[in-house]
Amino acid sequence: MKKYATTLGLLLLGLTFLKSQSLHQSVLLQYDKQIDDIIRQMTLEEKIEMLHAKHMFTSAGVPRLGIADMIYADGPFGIREEMQPDGWAGLGWEKDKATFFPTGSALAATWSPELAYAYGTGMAAEARRRGKDMLLGPAINIQRIPTGGRTYEYLSEDPFLSSRLSVAYTQGVQDNGVAVCLKHFALNNQENNRGTVNVIIGERAMREIYLPPFEAAVVEADAYGVMAAYNKVNGWWCAENDLLLNQILRKEWGFAGMVISDWSGTHSTVDAINHGLNVEMPTKQFLGAALLDSVKAGIVSEAVINERVKEILRVRMAIKPIPAEEANQIMTSQPAQQKIAYDVASKSIVLLKNEGVLPLDLSRKPVIAVIGANATQIMATGGLGAGVKTLYEVTPLAGLQDRIGDKAELRYAQGYVPVVYRWGRRTPEQIEKEQQENDIKSKQLAKEAIEIASQADLVLFVGGDNRAVETEGRDRETIELPSGQDDLIRQIAEVNNNIVTVLVSGAPNDLKVVQPISKALLISWFNGSEGGHALADVLLGNIAPGGRLPFSLPVNLKDSPAYALGNYPQGDKGGDVFANLVSESASSGKAKQSESDPNAAYYSEESLVGYRWFDTKKIPVMYPFGYGLTYTQFAYSGLKIEQDTYASDEVISLSVEVQNTGGRPADEVVQVYVHRIDGSVAWPEKELKAFARVSLQAGEKQTVQLNVPVKGLRYWDETSHAWKDDLCNIELLVGASSGDIRLTRKVTLH
Repeated sequence: MKKYATTLGLLLLGLTFLKSQSLHQSVLLQYDKQIDDIIRQMTLEEKIEMLHAKHMFTSAGVPRLGIADMIYADGPFGIREEMQPDGWAGLGWEKDKATFFPTGSALAATWSPELAYAYGTGMAAEARRRGKDMLLGPAINIQRIPTGGRTYEYLSEDPFLSSRLSVAYTQGVQDNGVAVCLKHFALNNQENNRGTVNVIIGERAMREIYLPPFEAAVVEADAYGVMAAYNKVNGWWCAENDLLLNQILRKEWGFAGMVISDWSGTHSTVDAINHGLNVEMPTKQFLGAALLDSVKAGIVSEAVINERVKEILRVRMAIKPIPAEEANQIMTSQPAQQKIAYDVASKSIVLLKNEGVLPLDLSRKPVIAVIGANATQIMATGGLGAGVKTLYEVTPLAGLQDRIGDKAELRYAQGYVPVVYRWGRRTPEQIEKEQQENDIKSKQLAKEAIEIASQADLVLFVGGDNRAVETEGRDRETIELPSGQDDLIRQIAEVNNNIVTVLVSGAPNDLKVVQPISKALLISWFNGSEGGHALADVLLGNIAPGGRLPFSLPVNLKDSPAYALGNYPQGDKGGDVFANLVSESASSGKAKQSESDPNAAYYSEESLVGYRWFDTKKIPVMYPFGYGLTYTQFAYSGLKIEQDTYASDEVISLSVEVQNTGGRPADEVVQVYVHRIDGSVAWPEKELKAFARVSLQAGEKQTVQLNVPVKGLRYWDETSHAWKDDLCNIELLVGASSGDIRLTRKVTLH
């Protein structure tokens, strides 16, 4: 595989660089003359010290020359607590309690770059209070599989939506004095075997689906940092992948900043430093003494060391360090950031179904049974990976109590035993004993819940996943609701069929049981410090639900592309044909890998990810990408386009009239998809290419302007290794989701 990747890299160096989109000119380059003077004063040993960890979340500066250390802030949805310098244990401080911002899928459900920018400003403000230089985020990998352990942390299954939010998030952070570190570059789309998996993918799918969020954040937002992923791509570890780090990221996109490894994700010395890695974290196994020896032995050029140091110093010069005596002086979480968390949460909640029961009617002081462990579950922590030691977290039950007061009687029952993340190994006997205890407890909790439900006017079932179910380090085996929730809600429906279901999850769930049983159904995500207040406000009608799905909700997990084709979980079946295709495309004659290899991830669905797959293959979904209801209705009319034909360097400008025809103010997300009528290459049925979130008062009509640059409709040609125009007839599809197209218009690209 390395021969294949190397051959492809040389082709890209010779062809892609010349034919790529315009090269980005980073503002970081302004410091180069000053940096060259600094490097001339540095010893080789001082340079090497900058290329690896100094502590768990620190890499070294040059004290002798007044160059401060680089201090990293873990967590893309909240600044992690202060920890021991070389360990994972917290220091037990009070002032390091941070705001828990809604996680990635919640942010994506807002479909709002404006809120993504505000989110970035909030993260930056709290990072600066803590003396941090670089935020380890945003996490912007594509949600390829519904079961992905970090689906909740990532943004979307769609590269265009993810790109728009990534750009805004990055700008919000860096405009406020903190560098981002985009992660995980690239194709880190699963947690199972993430440290060993080899992603085998064609160029076109990689370029059109998986790289655009990273490219947009680099080219448009001038991202200062990138984190190399754990996995391999076409045979090369990401932390030593010349194609990704040097040819594409630096030479093609014009990235001028620094690349750090994921923690313990470095595998070599010579390849890593030559192929573009700047900092090994959190150790110095490869880029410490071993690198110093390699330079002294002439295996690694000092010119390469100088270049890697320069890339770090550019970021260091752009981000002004906070003196230690000024950091951690006030509480990390402050009201301004808590307000941002609320705004994002309140705009993210997706209403999937409503048979007239929402907003809740409290005029007769109803008895409401609030059932489900997630009504009181804390989501800031709970699994492996970065959590947030939050100043506070308003749970759904607490939010309802705050907002309802004495206007209704709330009765709570836990209902089921939540999943708890277990550290370390357990014996079969321990597992069996725990299961027996949980079975006994579950029966008792279910009995209590059914009794309370039978006496209530309405049941508010708060279920879904938690942070032990969706966790870094492992993917879910299923998307079914955990802890027997389906059985519980069936039993509840037998005594009270007036059920509103709220799923507190960050990723898709199987809805076949709860959807028909529930009179209303919502997704409220892992929604941060103010999530409970946001949910209560939506349920009570204080605000209208305005979230839209950032991913498709399949009827069955097996309908999803990676599962349908048998290329996830690895080793089941499939992949052989695709492996042959990859082999044939490489002049090296790569040795074919076994289809049962658990470390070979064949992306044979290619560009048909998420709704692209379902729409193209005509596979029904439970709810489509972009879907979301509210407490009013919107009418679309008057689609106008300036001209009928467009050249490859023009922008398709369209306008559409959107009217709120109901009696409540609400937000609508207008979405524009493109369908190729007679394209010269294979295309998905439709692709998102523009969107706008608009707020309308009752009865208000607004003209919404949207732009689709023709250059954004190009495809990656695997023969010439370059972007090419497919000048054909296309259909512009305007609607409220990928499954709800209201207006269409045909245009010609020439």
